[in-house]
Amino acid sequence: MDVVTNALEFEQRKHVYKTTSERIVASREVKTLILDLNEIYKTSGDQKLMDLMKRLTVIKRKIEKRLKGRPLAA
Repeated sequence: MDVVTNALEFEQRKHVYKTTSERIVASREVKTLILDLNEIYKTSGDQKLMDLMKRLTVIKRKIEKRLKGRPLAA
């Protein structure tokens, strides 16, 4: 259950990433946490894990949205 504690710690962490490299590292970290939680969820089927994965996915989407930036005006 070390993955669960790491995921909870990541969720509680302040999400202020000033540089692009910090955003990339955070995006990769949250992605691996979600995938590891998914492997545990497949065997246990615990709803709390699914809720945690959903919350982490929201954080991941916000980080990736910031990484992609605004589209150029055509």
